[in-house]
Amino acid sequence: MKERPILFTGPMVRAILDGSKTQTRRIVKPAPNMAPALSAIENVNGGFFDADSRAFECPYGQPGDRLWVRESWGVVSNDWDANGNLTDWTPDRPATAITEMRFGQGYYSGHAIYAADGSYEWAGDDDGGGEPRSAWHPSIHMPRAASRILLEIASVRVERLQDCSDDDARAEGCSGYETSPFADPVPPSGEYRELWESLNGTGSWDANPWVWVIEFKRVTP
Repeated sequence: MKERPILFTGPMVRAILDGSKTQTRRIVKPAPNMAPALSAIENVNGGFFDADSRAFECPYGQPGDRLWVRESWGVVSNDWDANGNLTDWTPDRPATAITEMRFGQGYYSGHAIYAADGSYEWAGDDDGGGEPRSAWHPSIHMPRAASRILLEIASVRVERLQDCSDDDARAEGCSGYETSPFADPVPPSGEYRELWESLNGTGSWDANPWVWVIEFKRVTP
């Protein structure tokens, strides 16, 4: 069993936490050369060969491997009591205790908190000129010690992006939505198309790339 990091946006983190997201799709890179005979691909151990006999193995792992989630995060170390004295911060939101966690040129101790759970104001945190600044760190910079979500891969397959069905879209955390009483509702697959393009750019859905479909379950500590 191997562990690897994987990035998720705030809305997708919330969908994982509430149990509605159990799949993720990631573009196969480099793009494989798929002959017509390979349109229905035979996946073997989470990998495949393309028409040029190039071997492709899922970079996110195989069934049984684990993924630790990277998300936007920050660290709260201290608070102030009613008398203005510095004291340890007592979590009032989801938080992960950390002790001397290496980050950048120094170390953090305290609690990691997560932007997906809502905003948080760091008292006294400014740019030196009295202007507030964000203390959230990008998800790509999250170290393993700060991660709060661990996923286990249940299956891996490869398919075209547009093969995503309504059931698959629901597993991606999209339930569809109503637009108006006079228009047809947007189905889960339509909502997922909008989500995909918001992350990958206009036209990325029509490009219909080959994607890894990774099904997972959350590991409870």
